[in-house]
Amino acid sequence: MTGQAVAEPLPTPPAPAVPDVSGMLPPPGGLLPGLQQFIDRIIPPPPITPVPEPISPTQQAATLSPSLAALRKATLPAPIGDPMFDAWPANLGELTEGQVIDYRDVSATTAPLMLMPIQRALLLKYRTADAHGAPSYATATLIVPTAAWPAPGPRPVVVNNLPIDALGRTCTPGYTLAHGANSDTSFTDFVPPTTHAAALRGYAVLIPDHEGPSMAYAEPVVAGHAVLDAIRAVRGLLPGEFGASRFGMAGYSGGAIATHGAVKLISSYAPELAEVIVGAALGGVPADYEILARSMNGNLASAVFMGAVFGIGRERPEILARMNNLAQWAATSRLKDLCGSSFGAVGVLMLPIDIAANIPDPLHSDLATDIYRVTRMADMKSATPLYIYNGEQEFWIPAEGARNLYREQCRLGVSAVYRSVLGEHIIAAALGYPEAMLWLDDRLRGVPAPSEC
Repeated sequence: MTGQAVAEPLPTPPAPAVPDVSGMLPPPGGLLPGLQQFIDRIIPPPPITPVPEPISPTQQAATLSPSLAALRKATLPAPIGDPMFDAWPANLGELTEGQVIDYRDVSATTAPLMLMPIQRALLLKYRTADAHGAPSYATATLIVPTAAWPAPGPRPVVVNNLPIDALGRTCTPGYTLAHGANSDTSFTDFVPPTTHAAALRGYAVLIPDHEGPSMAYAEPVVAGHAVLDAIRAVRGLLPGEFGASRFGMAGYSGGAIATHGAVKLISSYAPELAEVIVGAALGGVPADYEILARSMNGNLASAVFMGAVFGIGRERPEILARMNNLAQWAATSRLKDLCGSSFGAVGVLMLPIDIAANIPDPLHSDLATDIYRVTRMADMKSATPLYIYNGEQEFWIPAEGARNLYREQCRLGVSAVYRSVLGEHIIAAALGYPEAMLWLDDRLRGVPAPSEC
C-alpha cells in the first residue's frame, strides 16, 4: 500500500431544488372537474318543456322535482307509432303483474325470420312493474313451432333473454318480429341461434323485450320483472297449453343482465314460478357494475358504458340529476333512440364518463356506490339452478364478476355450475354456448340439476 494515493470520497452533490407545483396539481377526483365547470359555463341547459302532470304510473310513483321530472320525460324514448309498444293503458294500476293487456298474431312477419315452419307467433303486451315497483308494461313474443312436442307432458318453453343493448324501442326483438327485419335489427337477435335451435328441438320460445317502455338498458330490476311477468303472461293467456310447462332461461351479456335480475327476483316477486322455472344459463355476466366502471370507462367500451348509465338513469333519475348541460343535450336529442350498434361506435373517442357529469369523480361518488349496491342485488338467492360461464380473458366484462356471483349463490345454497371459458367476450360466447345449451336442455327435459359448489 506504500506509495499509492488513497482516493478521497467524492462529495455528495446538493439535492436539486423541488419546484412548487401545488398550483398545477389536479383537483381531488381527477383532471376533469375544471372541464366539467367549463362545459356548463359555455353550454346552456337544453330547453325542456315543464311537465304539467304525470305522464305515466312510473312518474306518479316517483318523487321528483318539477325540473327533474321534465328532464326525465325529455330523455324517454320517442314513440314509434305502434300502440303495442307506445301506449300506456289507462287502467294499468288495476291489473295484476303478468296480466295480458293485449296480444297480436305476428306469425306473418316472424315466420320468414325463423327460416322454418311455425305454428304461430304472438306478440304479448302485459302488466309488469318498474324498478321501484310501480305499474308498468312490457312486451314479449311467444313462438310455437309446428312440430308437436315429442316427449311426454306439455311443451317446455325456452325464455331467450336477448342482449337488447339499446335505447330506442325499434331496437327490440319484439319490434323486429312484429314488423320484419329493418336497419335497427340486431345481429345478436339471431346469433347465437338460440331461438332457432330451441324451436328445432320442439320447444316454444319466449323472447321478452326486457327493457320495458322506458328502454331502461342495463337496469336489472326492470328486466327481471319483465322476464318473470312474460312467463306469467304466457301461462295466464294459454293455461291449457303452457300452464304446466317447464320454463328455462338463457342469456348472454346484456341478456345475462335480465337473467341475473330475474332469477334473484323469483322468490320475492313471483314465488309461484319457483317450481316452474327449472334452470337458467347465463354467460358474459355483467353482475357487478363497480367492476365494469373500472373495465369499461374511458376506452373503446366507454360509449356502451355511458349508454348503460343513461338507461339506468331513466328508471333512477338521481343519475340524470348529475348530468351536466352537455350530457342533457345529448340525452334529450335523437341519441336517446339509438341502438347499441350505433352508439357503441362512439367508443372510438374513448371518452370517460366524467365528461358527462356535473360532479367530480362520479364513479366513486356516493350516488355511484348506491347504484352499484342496488344493481348488484347482493345476497338475493336464485330460486332456480344456475349455469354460469365467462371468458377468462375478458377485459370489458371481467370474469371476476361471474365468479363472485357463482360463489355467492353457492354460499346461499343454490345448485350451480361455473365454467371458465377461453377467450374474451366474443370468443367466449361461441366456446361457452354449446355446453350451456346442453345443460339447459337437460333441465327442460326433467333431469335434476347437478351442483359443483
